[in-house]
Amino acid sequence: MFAVSPVKTTFHGVKLGRSPPFSIAGERSSFLARPRFERHRLPRSGQVRAVISREEKAVEEAGKSSGSPISAPDQLPRPSYGGSKSVTAVVKIRKKMKEKLTEKVEHQLELLMKAIGQGILLQLVSEEIDPETKTGRRSLETPVRGLPRILENSHVVGYTADFAVPSDFGRPAAIIVTNLLGKEFYLSEIIIRDSGESILFPGNSWIHPKKDNPECRVIFRSQAYLPSQTPAGIKDLRQQDLICVRGDGNGQRQPHERIYDYDVYNDLGDPRKPDQARPVLGGPEMPYPRRCRTGRPPVPTDPQFETRGKQKDEFYVPRDEAFEEIKRDTFSAGRLKALLHNLVPSIAAALSNSDVPFNCFSDIDNLYKAGIVLRDSEPKATGLGGFLGGFMDGILNVGERLFRYDTPAIIKRDRFAWLRDNEFARQALAGVNPVNIELLKELPIRSKLDPAVYGSPESALTEEVIAREVERYGMTVEKALEEKRLFLLDYHDLLMPFVDKINSLDRKTYASRTVFFFSKSGTLRPLAIELSLPPTSESKNKFVYTHGHDGTTHWIWNLAKAHVCSNDAGVHQLVNHWLRTHACMEPYIIATNRHLSSMHPIFKILHPHMRYTLEINALARQSLINGAGIIESSFTPGKYAMELSSAAYNSMWRFDMEGLPGEKWLRRFMVICIGGEMTKKKDENVNARKEHQEKVQHLEDLKRKRNIPFKKNGKIKQKE
Repeated sequence: MFAVSPVKTTFHGVKLGRSPPFSIAGERSSFLARPRFERHRLPRSGQVRAVISREEKAVEEAGKSSGSPISAPDQLPRPSYGGSKSVTAVVKIRKKMKEKLTEKVEHQLELLMKAIGQGILLQLVSEEIDPETKTGRRSLETPVRGLPRILENSHVVGYTADFAVPSDFGRPAAIIVTNLLGKEFYLSEIIIRDSGESILFPGNSWIHPKKDNPECRVIFRSQAYLPSQTPAGIKDLRQQDLICVRGDGNGQRQPHERIYDYDVYNDLGDPRKPDQARPVLGGPEMPYPRRCRTGRPPVPTDPQFETRGKQKDEFYVPRDEAFEEIKRDTFSAGRLKALLHNLVPSIAAALSNSDVPFNCFSDIDNLYKAGIVLRDSEPKATGLGGFLGGFMDGILNVGERLFRYDTPAIIKRDRFAWLRDNEFARQALAGVNPVNIELLKELPIRSKLDPAVYGSPESALTEEVIAREVERYGMTVEKALEEKRLFLLDYHDLLMPFVDKINSLDRKTYASRTVFFFSKSGTLRPLAIELSLPPTSESKNKFVYTHGHDGTTHWIWNLAKAHVCSNDAGVHQLVNHWLRTHACMEPYIIATNRHLSSMHPIFKILHPHMRYTLEINALARQSLINGAGIIESSFTPGKYAMELSSAAYNSMWRFDMEGLPGEKWLRRFMVICIGGEMTKKKDENVNARKEHQEKVQHLEDLKRKRNIPFKKNGKIKQKE
């Protein structure tokens, strides 16, 4: 072995100058003294010395360079190979659809940096283990170079990077990406072309700049692997990537981070403002699912609450959970529309021809048919000057179309459909909340609430009341129960503890029960409605309403149906929609990202269904379910809305009842989630059982040869 002075040349922008001969042992010892993550990085400036022997060739760097903990080999890789091969990477980056003038200038600067190789660095990681470092073999860091090429559409551009790796490098299984630019970019995918084979590395992720976080990003191959099946070269990277997304539970989360952690709902209100003070959800008194931790500072006067920041500040979600541009525009438009519709009652008096929003049902019809008619003679003015004043004046005088509701399809067909019993019953099965109606199995109907607090548990919808209504359809109660024709919509136990609180807000609500009958003609009909108040010694608290033939009874019946619909809308939004669809899913999403690698097959199945949920939930905490938010102002429970949701979670949601149906499905799911370890143990048990059977058979053969009686199936048998 001997050392030579390398000739002057250039290698990816690195100047190689002639240097005097050096001691290999001394150079190697100085290399090993460096931090692990600095040993694989090719310097962008400085000198590179080549050590040449008859068997091998390696490149050792002189000078310092920064690196990532993820890209740290234990020792200098000194692969033994007989040649090298060229590998090409095609990097697809998605541009923003709408760019400001300053962003366009920054984009041109980024193009220049990428063209000269100072924007993005890539490093290939093989699925093969390096015999010396005992980690995956790695290429030198290679810059992405050249001008971009337009690919699928005008918003996706492609760059290339060329690698020179040993011929026995193995198939790339991961790519380490370093962003040297001043801001993040969206990596769609990377395609590696290796010896005629194309290998896909799906990104679909934002790559943070190195100045924000020195840790590099790891992009894994598209192939799914269970933990026990992961190629040896990337097992450590798989574990390190999971550690990165878990965080340490400290500090305030930054927009560029992708850390998934847990916290309670302590940011819905502001204890410093009496009208916006709300309790913490997620403790023993008010249990609730966990949300994604943001780490904002606590409220100085009450540290158990978290500050909400400024009104325009967005709540943190992991970077890849945020909306894309198209989704954000769509969601923002829908949220603006909902906000405007929610404001209609409060602004109608100021903008319409009447100071009373709704004098009759025709005024409500006009919201769909004609919209709100603004005063033509008295245009609204803010008194502000300049562009801002003109813009606000235009908003106030925008006209009818801004506040018009979309006409429901059922109203288009029948203007008075909402008054009819068959439509009321149809909504229980085919409306926005079809999940609460259930089969009525026995009479009388009983409450599960404490009778010492809420009175007699028996409902006022007695068997006599139901029998009188069922007789109209030529059937007895017993036969209706036997043929499963009676159904119940029961909000009594959920709402009763909150009735007094809600009614103290200058609102009116009851705890309701509704009984339906499924007729022989195949239609569902409401039979009777019970509206209840908390018990008092002065008057009765349970009221029963049925069909009537006179005008007064008919409209009282319609009013009772309106109370049921109000309860149904609140339970739908606060329990079935927000709680069960959004809030209960959030801890599953956090746990999935903390414990399942992006290579895990279960992660790949779940990810499309979990996408955007954290962002939607964060926006909901910001303006929908927060104190004095849209939900509180639109639904009957008011400021007690989230307390009601917590009570529903405490009494109705059970993990064992929400799991996969059937023991076999659950067992299979567990086998996959724990990385196939149960399958491995099962295979070991099968092999052990097979060996035991072979030994028993061998002993039986020996006994037959020696004419010794042996037992089989509990009986003594002689040799035949």
